[in-house]
Amino acid sequence: MRMGFRWYGEGNDSVSLKQIKQIPGVETIVWALHDMQAGEEWPMEKILEVKQQAEHYGFTIDVVESVNVHEDIKLGLLSRDRYIENYKRTIEKLSRAGVKVICYNFMPVFDWIRTDLYKELEDGSTALFYEKSKVDNIDPIELVNKIANNPDYTMPGWEPGRLENLTKLFDAYKGVTEEDLFQHLRYFLEGIIPVCEENDIKMAIHPDDPPWPIFGLPRIITNQANIKRVLKLVDSPYNGVTLCSGSLGSNPSNNLVNMVKEFAGRIPFAHVRNIKVYENGDFIETSHRGQDGTVDIVGIMKAYHENGFNGYIRPDHGRHIWDEKCRPGYGLYDRALGIMYLLGIWDSLGRQLPLTYESIIH
Repeated sequence: MRMGFRWYGEGNDSVSLKQIKQIPGVETIVWALHDMQAGEEWPMEKILEVKQQAEHYGFTIDVVESVNVHEDIKLGLLSRDRYIENYKRTIEKLSRAGVKVICYNFMPVFDWIRTDLYKELEDGSTALFYEKSKVDNIDPIELVNKIANNPDYTMPGWEPGRLENLTKLFDAYKGVTEEDLFQHLRYFLEGIIPVCEENDIKMAIHPDDPPWPIFGLPRIITNQANIKRVLKLVDSPYNGVTLCSGSLGSNPSNNLVNMVKEFAGRIPFAHVRNIKVYENGDFIETSHRGQDGTVDIVGIMKAYHENGFNGYIRPDHGRHIWDEKCRPGYGLYDRALGIMYLLGIWDSLGRQLPLTYESIIH
């Protein structure tokens, strides 16, 4: 298991590489070029700039999260081939820089949905919160204005430029079904996976967050059966999944431990985070500690350990604690605590020995 930490880049993150260096066990930076628009080919000089910054502190840049997929690809438009070609060229450049995994998603319009970025928990910390009744009844434009209006940091997937044509996007998706989305994903994967195989880069699709349709938009990376189908669209070890315990865990019917066991050989990258799910469908981010939420964090880590997981992993969204001013969900303190919790579980699993008579008497 190789531990990573998501970093948004110099001048775009409250957390510095110097601070990340002081978290035990972190080997790689999970990064992206956040100023690039979906569909653009990434410039080599910008990629190498991040590489140089990371290597100065002894980090690799093995995982990119994300190279965003243009909406024309998701919609299956004739213009998609141009954007797929740009994606291929970006894959080739990232390979030359040493990248091993690209995390991406295939969610229409929105990368993720929350209704509150700073919902207060019982302990006084704040966290990302999803209120089901509000999503069921709110105008998506109103939600966009609330989430995107963050004065200090743009939110990934909610960049103003990306959402300025929201009404046109919703119109474009009218009539697009889940089956259409599967076929558009197949076309995309058939185009890029041969390039990934040639350049030794694994694609790892991120589950939909949350894993159900929102605002009438189809979503397909939602459960064990659908992930299995995606992996078979192009049956290659380079077509993998970013198994995110928080995204999938917001639906209590998803068995995360079973997913780890079934897809172990196709998980090059994992997000491990905890959430508390309420009976009415609301959920909130919590600490990574298993007892604080609904997700079986210990069971998930045990499944990874038992299946010899040697991919990349990172703590996902953290609470905002100790009055830290940071990008919502991406502060230093709670994610660092999460890393130490995950490594503590992992280390303890590595030390467990079979119970024998000799071990008992000694």
